[in-house]
Amino acid sequence: MFASAALSACSQAQQKPSGGVEDKISALISQMTLEEKIGMIHANSSFTSAGVERLGIPELVTSDGPHGVRIEHGRDWTPDKDVDDAATYLPTGNSLAATWNPQLGYDFGSVLGSEANYRGKDVILGPGINIIRSPLNGRNFEYMSEDPYLISKMVVGYIKGVQDQGISACVKHYAANNEEVDRNTVDVYMSERALREIYLPGFKAAVTEGDVNTIMGSYNKFRGQYATHNEYLINKILKGEWGFKGVVMSDWGAVHNTMEAVKNGTDLEMGTDLSMLPNPNYNKFFMADSLLRFVKEGKVPVSLIDDKVRRILRIMYKTNMIDGKRQSGSFNTKEHQATALKVAEESIVLLKNEGNILPLNKDAIKSIAVIGQNADRPNSLGGGSSQVKAKYEITPLQGLKNLVGNSVKVEYSQGYKIERGQQADKKMIDKAVALAAKSDVAILVVGWTHGYDYAKWDDNAYDAEGVDKPNMDMPFGQDELIKAVLKANPKTVVVLTGGGPIDVTQWIGDAKGVLEGWYAGMEGGNALAKVIFGQVNPSGKLPMTFPKKLQDSPAHKFGDFPGVNNVAHYKEDIFVGYRYFDTYKVDPQFEFGRGLSYTTFKYDNLNVSVNGDKATAKLTLTNTGKMEGAEVVQLYIKQQKSTLKRPEKELKAFQKVFLKPGESKELVFDLNDEAFHYFNDKENKWVVEAGNFDVLVGGSSRDIRQQKTIAYAGK
Repeated sequence: MFASAALSACSQAQQKPSGGVEDKISALISQMTLEEKIGMIHANSSFTSAGVERLGIPELVTSDGPHGVRIEHGRDWTPDKDVDDAATYLPTGNSLAATWNPQLGYDFGSVLGSEANYRGKDVILGPGINIIRSPLNGRNFEYMSEDPYLISKMVVGYIKGVQDQGISACVKHYAANNEEVDRNTVDVYMSERALREIYLPGFKAAVTEGDVNTIMGSYNKFRGQYATHNEYLINKILKGEWGFKGVVMSDWGAVHNTMEAVKNGTDLEMGTDLSMLPNPNYNKFFMADSLLRFVKEGKVPVSLIDDKVRRILRIMYKTNMIDGKRQSGSFNTKEHQATALKVAEESIVLLKNEGNILPLNKDAIKSIAVIGQNADRPNSLGGGSSQVKAKYEITPLQGLKNLVGNSVKVEYSQGYKIERGQQADKKMIDKAVALAAKSDVAILVVGWTHGYDYAKWDDNAYDAEGVDKPNMDMPFGQDELIKAVLKANPKTVVVLTGGGPIDVTQWIGDAKGVLEGWYAGMEGGNALAKVIFGQVNPSGKLPMTFPKKLQDSPAHKFGDFPGVNNVAHYKEDIFVGYRYFDTYKVDPQFEFGRGLSYTTFKYDNLNVSVNGDKATAKLTLTNTGKMEGAEVVQLYIKQQKSTLKRPEKELKAFQKVFLKPGESKELVFDLNDEAFHYFNDKENKWVVEAGNFDVLVGGSSRDIRQQKTIAYAGK
């Protein structure tokens, strides 16, 4: 029964890079005992797996997380005391994606890699790139987007940034980890077309373009088999079709069967069943003593074990863990903090600016009311395993005070209490209203919450690992607060905090200024203040659609969320996010790609030429306003007629362009077959159908400024 797996391992060995490193790996493997090999493919402490000291093979040391190196602890789960582990707290995943700036993805990854190096880590467990399928997924804040193309472009920069520092990135969670509440048991079913077009492209880009060293399997099942040891996902697609030569590691406790794990591509089993805590027996892991016995009994060929060890040694050589000099790294430097600030600045999205209420003029106002507990609440220790102990964290309240200094009076009112089940508090609202009424401007900071710390990650957290939101409604009576403050002072700016969409229908019509601030990292408050006062022109764009109400989200209109009886059917198929809203003519609250600016941009002279299996689109972008700014020019493709139904439009290219007032720039977009193809699951292959295609260019999925129709035949 191991014939196919053994052939797969043989095939992979034939594809391996030739030369010295692979020869060294073979020599090491030949000197290892079976017990030493088995020791390398399962955890031997909370975040490490064993090395072989006598052969100079070190332990492999992993660490969360995707937006900052996790708090330090020893070989168990108890945080260390009196250690220097206060890291650079970067903005979270969808904040990074909202920049639409792949170069910032690289800079972001470079900070993580450098700090992991300094802290003695070998693998940083990020980025997270699962598709934002539903607004309710508690882990959306860690992920990037509903769109696979945007994810693909952002993830490659992140990976290269990490790995250029000599640290392995770990892309997660492979695959279809789109809900948290039943993540350990849910069995996901989707069409092959949805899998190929929506849920896999980011992972494929991570492998084939980013050359990622490690990938983490997810907790859920996929078509009846756990994803971490899923024959189809790992052996056939990841290691077969994509030629992945790195390490597939499990999420903590995601392995459920020794034989499936060993034959279906799991290379490293991390974590444990919670019932084994706080003192797990690492020899009782599925890929430990049981596997050792199966090999000795002849039930598992040694060649499969050797392949797993080879993959681990390969990334060790690649990152200079063996016979090499590791980079020293650096920790929480001014440069790292500047990157955190830059990402935060470019991530903030201006959603509404009626009457140009923003930017505020510091010289024209004397008092500001800052309202909302989120304005004065740190977030770095929230969210679950991605928590970071930040060296410092500038809250929105502090950021505003930093910017205006003594020139403007800034007063704070809590407005609502962050506590599960808390309703509107009349006394708090009355105090906030009184403050707003007497102030020149009110700034409301509202939205979702993370939870304060790992031990209480699900108490008051709506954006966190292991929990999903019950609905899209604003918690803690915030709607009542916002409506009352807007009535008391129409010159109110609403700042949304959180990992994605929230229902704003009760008050959005009355709000003149609305910003999406995400979880913006240690410099988030400074970035927000600079945007509010116009020192930074907002350039963020939404990486996901904000529905008006939850029922408008396709996962909830058509599919299962969460699973029903531990099964989730993705009945919305490929129509995720804007693909659904635009195709089925459903008005969102805020569309995918939306983001306003303090300046204006003009799109001119779109021209699209076709030369065989390539097309080139050119256009001119001009800053027609009075302020320097950046525009994300988005290019979408629409096939006019197709054999299988396709979305109204699909993102296929984008560029972020910074222009001074009056400045123009010609943009060039090179398009190949991948911009025009789709997966025909009737024929089980990617196809390009000759015909007419619309090339649509604009500032969002609903703000199309120029378009051309071309005839394209492909290869």
